[in-house]
Amino acid sequence: MNNSDSPTVVIVPGLRDHVADHWQTLLAEKLDKVVTVAPLEHDKLSLSARVAALDHVLSEVSGPVVLVAHSAGVMITVHWAALHDRPVQGALLAAPPDFSTPLPEGYPAREDLDSNGWNPTPLQPLPFPSTVVASHNDPLASYERVVELAEAWGSKLVDAGNVGHLNPASGFGYWPQAEELVEDLIRETAVLG
Repeated sequence: MNNSDSPTVVIVPGLRDHVADHWQTLLAEKLDKVVTVAPLEHDKLSLSARVAALDHVLSEVSGPVVLVAHSAGVMITVHWAALHDRPVQGALLAAPPDFSTPLPEGYPAREDLDSNGWNPTPLQPLPFPSTVVASHNDPLASYERVVELAEAWGSKLVDAGNVGHLNPASGFGYWPQAEELVEDLIRETAVLG
């Protein structure tokens, strides 16, 4: 992905923001053209603040963009797509959470998510090609719910097996498939463009 015509990869982290040993951080270190949405200083649980932060990053990128979102970053991405029409070449959406159900201890309560604008989840087709990665044992969403989301968004579904929430707590640090999926998405969507 060293080509000057290659898209800029925009990393959209979840609510935990930048984590040094997270696969998104490790992937960003391997890419030439990459920008990460910076952590918020205030209103960390505000969906509108997070959508605005993503839109700000995208407004500063020239040329094609591929989004790489994880967890709540997927929800930020789909809410952003429902509100904005900037061109996006494609998106990798890994381990989307189900914010319509109670989350495990240590995560925001449903009431807090509701009051900060996270629900309901947009269920219209995304205006760009996307790949959703689903886990069979994700504590933040059932496999069946992620399949429903992928279908609603018009996304290609990748069954990752039993990978938990695809985060360091689930044993992912480095996730070799991430780079392959991004490269596949870039190659497949370049043909469309």
